[in-house]
Amino acid sequence: MRWDRFFDDLEGQLASEWEAERAALDTEAERLRLARVSLQERLSQLAGRDGAAPALSFDLSDGVTLRGAVTGVGADCVAILPAEGRPGAVVVPFAAIAGIGMPHHDLLRSARPAPARSALAERLTFGYVLRDLVRRRAGVAVHLRSGRALHGTVDRAGADHLDLALHDPGAPRRADAVTGHRIVPFASVSWVHVDGTAPLL
Repeated sequence: MRWDRFFDDLEGQLASEWEAERAALDTEAERLRLARVSLQERLSQLAGRDGAAPALSFDLSDGVTLRGAVTGVGADCVAILPAEGRPGAVVVPFAAIAGIGMPHHDLLRSARPAPARSALAERLTFGYVLRDLVRRRAGVAVHLRSGRALHGTVDRAGADHLDLALHDPGAPRRADAVTGHRIVPFASVSWVHVDGTAPLL
């Protein structure tokens, strides 16, 4: 009888140790997985269209806090539908994001394993979005890290900069309406507000 109890206790201890070791391995595997998760993947988990995405608070490099829903995620930027302010869409390079506020359940949801992204999504860079704006001839407000905003139309987008024709907000780009031109390095851009409602990514 005592030996039976002894072996039962021993079996219980081994089972407990096995469960503790398995839990430790699972925890370490999860730490390793999270170490490889990118901001792009986390934002992709929170993206949605037509109001399906949660409202997040983006603290940007120019000191602005922008509240809105993620509508698309590119290779190095995110498209946001602002919750307030002028109608239109916003594109923000990842490098200009100082922090993102969200409810705890969305924070946890964003850390879940993400499905594989398409090869096309991996090629949608900030420069690609700006070149699309050149094609659309959309009016923009380019908000710089310095806090200044430049209004106009993107004429050209290079590898690391854009050419902006300056004109009044909301006005079409006409030669007689243009008040000047600027070359703006991508590195100095905090965010770009685009007039209209067409999706950016």
